[in-house]
Amino acid sequence: MSVEKVDTLVVGGGQAGVAMSEHLSKCGVPHLVLERGRIAERWRSQRWDSLVANGPAWHDRFPGMEFPRTGPDGFPSKEEVADYFVAYAKQIDAPIRCGVEVKLVQRNVGRPGFRVETSDGVIEAHSIVAATGPFQIPVIPPVVPADAGILQIHSSAYRNPAQLPKGAVLVVGAGSSGVQIADELQRAGRRVYLSVGPHDRPPRAYRGRDFCWWLGVLGKWDLETPGPGTEHVTIAVSGARGGETIDFRRLAAQGLTLVGMTRTYQDGVMSFAPDLAKNIARGDANLMSLLDEADAYVARNGLDLPEEPAARRIEPDPECVINPIRELDLAEAGIAAIVWATGFAVDYSWLKVDAFDERGRPRHHRGVSTEPGIYFLGLPWQSRRGSSFIWGVWHDAKHVADRISTQRKYLAYHAAAKREPVDA
Repeated sequence: MSVEKVDTLVVGGGQAGVAMSEHLSKCGVPHLVLERGRIAERWRSQRWDSLVANGPAWHDRFPGMEFPRTGPDGFPSKEEVADYFVAYAKQIDAPIRCGVEVKLVQRNVGRPGFRVETSDGVIEAHSIVAATGPFQIPVIPPVVPADAGILQIHSSAYRNPAQLPKGAVLVVGAGSSGVQIADELQRAGRRVYLSVGPHDRPPRAYRGRDFCWWLGVLGKWDLETPGPGTEHVTIAVSGARGGETIDFRRLAAQGLTLVGMTRTYQDGVMSFAPDLAKNIARGDANLMSLLDEADAYVARNGLDLPEEPAARRIEPDPECVINPIRELDLAEAGIAAIVWATGFAVDYSWLKVDAFDERGRPRHHRGVSTEPGIYFLGLPWQSRRGSSFIWGVWHDAKHVADRISTQRKYLAYHAAAKREPVDA
């Protein structure tokens, strides 16, 4: 069987893989991108029907192309985002091979590079870039048994309200996905319970500027490490219906019932932590802190941006917060389905190299692995807070491509030096 050879192999043809291809091409690095599905497949097949991007089109894009159908302040649909990456890959002539799954990567013994087993044969590469991103394995906590007689799906499998059986729904997780799904279900006439954990709650916009702009000018996108205890805190923000600030009290006023963090399940009864009021207060504090910083920035720079006192208005706590539900009999409440908006885990089982810590997390600095020749792209906090966003992964790819290019120059010198005759 013939073995295909390539300098750098990029695994994953989503936003990270497309960005990586662009910068490798600019550095003159021969490469191939393998994608097991279609370009940006997860945007098409692992998102709900009504999803739009959480960042405005002027912000969440690559520098080399604008969204063709959505204006700069709009929020493109998931299909438009996927189409964007297909068009971008075509624009840069990215060598992406779709429908090919990488099954195993191992370091060659006694010689440079790696042996890559794929669904389409064997490839040898000098460098490997794992650009599969952070959303690989949906995580459903082992709380409710699979035989409990209730439908359980992860948010990545949710599509629309008609997909769920008739009855009430419990949504677990109050980040962007959980809040938007719960809101959609409630607007569709469902009785909805939303389990709320610790979260940040930035304004969608303030004083005429989107929160993405505020986080930029305040330097928060460029934070290099998360604050203590904040690495896994979710962000409650939405681009739905043109973009709006998430307000849990407003959701309760619409008829949605808030509960604390989901704890245990026994004999048909779900129990919740007594932390609902604390979690909502924490989100309020995060909101007010950002507004304070924004006001200080406006004053310091003399910007002509209109004041917005209504953004600081906090409505009274609803009954479900004052007297929170601690236990819920799912059958009595008529709950027929649970949607787990509880995040993802990574899966690098195909990458058999010494590049991971004892918890299976990549050991790296800005995407450059401790294992020579292995690189990562698309990780949360890879170099900064914005790394896992569309624009952030583009900048991280530039750094990784530069490091790959530098290594190639050293190897090229070594090869040339071996060919030069040595004077006697």
